[in-house]
Amino acid sequence: MTIAEALQQGTNLLRESGSPTARLDAEVLLAHVLGLRRVDLYMYPARELTPPEETAFRDLLGRRAGLEPISYLVGRKEFFGLSIRVDRRVMIPRPETEVLVERALACVRALGRERVWIADIGTGSGCIVVALAHALPQARFYATDISPEAGEVARENFRQYGLEGRVTFLEGDLCTVLPEPVDLLVSNPPYTIWEHLPAGITAYEPRLALDGGPDGLAVYRRLLPQIPEYVRPGGFALLELGPAGEVSALAQETCPGCLLRTWPDYAGIERVLEIRLASP
Repeated sequence: MTIAEALQQGTNLLRESGSPTARLDAEVLLAHVLGLRRVDLYMYPARELTPPEETAFRDLLGRRAGLEPISYLVGRKEFFGLSIRVDRRVMIPRPETEVLVERALACVRALGRERVWIADIGTGSGCIVVALAHALPQARFYATDISPEAGEVARENFRQYGLEGRVTFLEGDLCTVLPEPVDLLVSNPPYTIWEHLPAGITAYEPRLALDGGPDGLAVYRRLLPQIPEYVRPGGFALLELGPAGEVSALAQETCPGCLLRTWPDYAGIERVLEIRLASP
């Protein structure tokens, strides 16, 4: 089987299984198996697959036809221009979370110094910390997660980017394991309603990282009251949002005297809640 033949067969199979991105999926999977870039597939269309390559490609096609996410099949997801290792122990990073990173960088600029302590609560794959550490070489980080399995993946990503000396991973629930207040707290907490998610998510991604309870607010109700204790006066907290209005109302109750602002993602959806604590 040549590359051109493999692409066509893979595209046909995935289209029949209902994938709306069948051609792209086939390209990504074949490039992964062959260790090539997607563009290389079209430079060498007559190159023949070896039997092991053909077997590996067919196996991945079968898994994709069963709705397993592409990121898990190739073991990586691009986030903020960086390659993040992922598997079924962690949620796949979403593009809308890049807005949280952008706002975090703006908050550090507002603080007026680069030597800051930043905590990522519920770090998952560690994608937020990796992106921020890449942009803020003077910053130091805590990354917390209640899942030891997620912690393993996060530490793999920290090692991949040489961040072991700048990031301290702490296993535990939300902010309770932080040893001190920080200048900036960021979090992408679970906020979806599990029963409303498509099968391609619920069959593969960890429920702990996604399920926000019956109304999507369960984790916010526990996290927001911790912010005044774990963020220094004059510092910031940034939370990715699901139900934006309800979270903002909770923040007004639990963080009195704080300045609140929401920021949209590129689809115009209110995506990030910014909380600035009062200065001393």
